[in-house]
Amino acid sequence: MVVPITKLKDQLEEYIDIDDFQEVEKVERYIDLVKTFRKIKNKVNKDGPSVTVVNGSQEYTKSHPLLADMARINTSLLALEKSIFGVKTASENGNNNSKKNYNSDDLL
Repeated sequence: MVVPITKLKDQLEEYIDIDDFQEVEKVERYIDLVKTFRKIKNKVNKDGPSVTVVNGSQEYTKSHPLLADMARINTSLLALEKSIFGVKTASENGNNNSKKNYNSDDLL
């Protein structure tokens, strides 16, 4: 299911302070990356995940060059999501398993 850009932008703006220009800029960058990702995805879907390259008498098949761009954009989107929504630590989530406490009885 493809979410309309306007609905996505509206939902993201619910999580930020609209008066904070830095946060608004993050949402704008996120939306621009989503638009670019969708364009690239459409192109890859049209061409297929692999392309045939002809170099003189040589012909070989390789992965679509835009797949690497899709991966980079996806990484940027994830980073912006963390920045927009914030990242809770394990202690904030009530999960203290990330830090183990040992005492002298644990030693052999």
